[in-house]
Amino acid sequence: MRKMTLLTSLSLMGLLPLTALANQDASEELRLIVPPWPGVEVKSEILTQLVAPLGYRTSRQAVSSTVGYQTMQTDDSDAFLAGWLPAQQESYDSAMANDAIVDLGNNVTGARMGFAVPGYVYEAGLTSAEQLSDPEFRERLDTTFYSIESGSTVSDMIRQAAEDDTYGLGDWNILESSTPGMLSEVEAAVREQRWIVFYGWTPHWMVPEYDMHILDDPAAVYGEDGGSSDVKTIVSRHYSEANPNMTRLLDQFTFTADQQSEFILHYSLEERDLEDVARDWLLANPERIETFLEGVTTRDGEPGLAAVRDSLQ
Repeated sequence: MRKMTLLTSLSLMGLLPLTALANQDASEELRLIVPPWPGVEVKSEILTQLVAPLGYRTSRQAVSSTVGYQTMQTDDSDAFLAGWLPAQQESYDSAMANDAIVDLGNNVTGARMGFAVPGYVYEAGLTSAEQLSDPEFRERLDTTFYSIESGSTVSDMIRQAAEDDTYGLGDWNILESSTPGMLSEVEAAVREQRWIVFYGWTPHWMVPEYDMHILDDPAAVYGEDGGSSDVKTIVSRHYSEANPNMTRLLDQFTFTADQQSEFILHYSLEERDLEDVARDWLLANPERIETFLEGVTTRDGEPGLAAVRDSLQ
């Protein structure tokens, strides 16, 4: 007969509520994969402040999405709040095939990505990526495409398109940098009303700030349905099975595109402190906190919502 654990013994003796036993998680630490993207940085900080009064702590691993999927398979990380599909499809499919991850579904809706231009370029007639092969547009754009950091899945996508000469991109200069580096180039071009084409996505503050438009993409360089994307919460299978309480919270941790764009603007464009942006968002959205914490307890089995509310006083 298996020995009774201390936790089970205390519960049977009435010294520990059964809810605590049911929700007791194996780990007090949640190891988050956090690439240098404003949306996931703010979401991860909001989650960090949300779980602290529940008795948990988070740590962050600033690695690319490709590396992140690998670390979830080797049990070196636990969760990822920016599983963009189909951009990360290859890494996602590989981890799924190994039964190493659990897909908790979208944490933001209305996402899209692709070839992007400022409003004045779109209004001048560049509305489809097919037009990038037009001699006049090539010249005005200096046959240069601005993208984010090398090693990301979207970087692989645009480089494959150039290799295949999709939209005549074979001889284009693909410039990759950090997201802030890319957007500084966009900012300079907009200020001078120069033509520029870059990797854009929504939700992001670039949409209202630059009147950004995503071009039609008939060759599906950035995925089907015009670059429409899922933004998923991905959890390692080992973590999800050992930590039911936190997994429930992660499953309920969702945002609208407008909500995410708003806090990205405060953090990335206005350059406010990350911790302040997250705390202000929590204070301004008590109804979302209730949704996040439905059925979630503290690590020792007490009501989770009350603990978080107390921490925000």
